Amino acid sequence: MTNDMILAGLIAQANAKGCDVATLRALVEEASDAGASRALTRVGLSDLRAGGDVQELRQLLAAWRDAKRSAAKAVLGWIVKLVTVGLLIGLAWSLGLRGLVSS
Repeated sequence: MTNDMILAGLIAQANAKGCDVATLRALVEEASDAGASRALTRVGLSDLRAGGDVQELRQLLAAWRDAKRSAAKAVLGWIVKLVTVGLLIGLAWSLGLRGLVSS
């Protein structure tokens, strides 16, 4: 029996008898399962390999975040080095050590 058939049966039961709390809970649970199954099927995660696919995607995302973090640190390091060199050149220039700066 599929989720859609169970859901249709619960709807008919609720319509015929009136809705008690247990019927409503069962109706909501079956509707939730059917919706989740449809959503997973739409994104291609309804097969047995879905867990492995999600794990692989998480690993790729973690690697991407690490790469971005490393690139940002490298860029920041270069900026700090360039500013330091600029300050040292400016200091040497203002102290009259132009011979060191111009060669």
